[in-house]
Amino acid sequence: MSPAPTAPARRRRFGWPQRVFSQVLLMQLAIATGVTALATGLFLAPLSAQLDDQAMRRALAIAETTASPELAAELTGSRPAATGPVQAEAERIRVATGAEYVVVMDDSGVRWSHPSPGEIGRIVSTDPSAALAGRRVMEIDSGTLGRSARGKVPLRDADGRIVGAVSVGIEYDSVRARLLAAIPGLLAYAGGALAVGALAAYLISRRLQRQTHDLAFSDISALLAEREAMLHGIREGVVALDVSGRIRLLNDEAQRLLGVGPDATGRPLDAVLGEGRTTDVLAGRVSGEDLLTVRGNRVLIANRMPTDDGGAVATLRDRTELEQLGRELDSTRGLIDALRAQDHEHANRMHTLLGLLELEMHEEAVEFVTEVVGVHRATAEQVTEKIHDPLLAALLVGKATVAAERGVSLRIAPATLLPDRLVDPRGLVTVVGNLVDNALDAAAGSEDPRIEVDLRAQGRTVMLRIADSGPGVPADHRELIFTEGWTTKELPAHGKRGLGLPLVRRFAQRQGGSARVRGAAAGGAEFTVVLPEALTEQWPATTKDAPAGPAATGETSAGEAIR
Repeated sequence: MSPAPTAPARRRRFGWPQRVFSQVLLMQLAIATGVTALATGLFLAPLSAQLDDQAMRRALAIAETTASPELAAELTGSRPAATGPVQAEAERIRVATGAEYVVVMDDSGVRWSHPSPGEIGRIVSTDPSAALAGRRVMEIDSGTLGRSARGKVPLRDADGRIVGAVSVGIEYDSVRARLLAAIPGLLAYAGGALAVGALAAYLISRRLQRQTHDLAFSDISALLAEREAMLHGIREGVVALDVSGRIRLLNDEAQRLLGVGPDATGRPLDAVLGEGRTTDVLAGRVSGEDLLTVRGNRVLIANRMPTDDGGAVATLRDRTELEQLGRELDSTRGLIDALRAQDHEHANRMHTLLGLLELEMHEEAVEFVTEVVGVHRATAEQVTEKIHDPLLAALLVGKATVAAERGVSLRIAPATLLPDRLVDPRGLVTVVGNLVDNALDAAAGSEDPRIEVDLRAQGRTVMLRIADSGPGVPADHRELIFTEGWTTKELPAHGKRGLGLPLVRRFAQRQGGSARVRGAAAGGAEFTVVLPEALTEQWPATTKDAPAGPAATGETSAGEAIR
């Protein structure tokens, strides 16, 4: 049985690395190498020219030193010979200066000195006319001894007449040798600079590797795309702030919950949201977890987490519906308790009625039933006569039943009169329900527990006053109780309190009104809410709903109507 064929080994592919660390390191090394090579080339290019210029100037200086009047006198007083005084002087200078040659020529271009004695008496190999014409010459040229850096000057006698010329040459190979000798040192310096640059590039890349968690550029791009999708897709508001308190990120849900637009990014938080508890919570001026705040008509839960750069990230959750459900649950439980108590009371009354019938006390039974039915009917009729809106009237009838079961007397003020022309009946039901519930909690257990509800209309303005016989609100707490999350009561089943009164004030302020509390004349607390433009139209003077007396003529002020 032949062995199973093995899979071919995967060939390792060499190419551009994917990691941020590797790419940055390679780019930095390439940049450092290129800069080093460029700097070395730019340095070497003028160095060669500088060395040539130095060699030519050195040759010219030697030639000017050699061309003395004494040498001119020796030239005119002797003949060209290998043992002549001109050759001896020229050789002495050549050996002393290290020049390749020192050639002295007469005005005909005949050599009187040369390192090779056989060249003495011959015409020079290069054109001496410029020097014989009185000009100094610097050049690099080739002659009988090869390529050299040359300097030529005229030779003048004591009277200043040109009697010849002096040509000095510096071996060009020595200039090239100096250039080549400078290259290793230069490359050593360049290599050292490149090594330092490579080390710095490596350290920077390692730091970048730690900060990017060794991710590839494609991974970072994918993470950014996923971050944007996550931030704008989750149903929780996210607000990111920098160290200066400016908004640097605001996802779609946060914009919806806070009621701001995308143009809020980059602006200070205080300028976008204004003063209030929401701003204080997001800015970190209020500390804690799951902080309650109200923004507009929304109840929000906020949590804030500082970041390493001094900023912070805050999350917002919408608890409006949950809070409403919690309040409805509290109300339902209160109604259930009231119905349970009424069931017991109803059973007691039925037993009483049954006993009267069995004892054949028919007249007493009729009186008992009439009295029981009359009390409840009187309460309902009293409310509906003064409160013409059906939702608000039904609420007060129900609250009266609950109050009676808790031993609290809920009465409607005699001057109460509210027509069925409310612009927002549900909003007013929320306001009255919250205030009556708070009054019930405060009045229950007090001596002579009672609540008085006063609802009046002044033009299109609705004025609400609810007073209780409870312990009242201390003067230093009368503004604090309208702050979100502040409460003195035990937590209910849904775990949060301190929202009812802030919602009442927000509702009043949205309609241009106000909500305040003060001490009642007979003790306890008295809440007053003024709602301008709460009615749809001005009452006609002949309307049956118009209140009698000064209120109908508009002579009574809002404060007087409340009092």
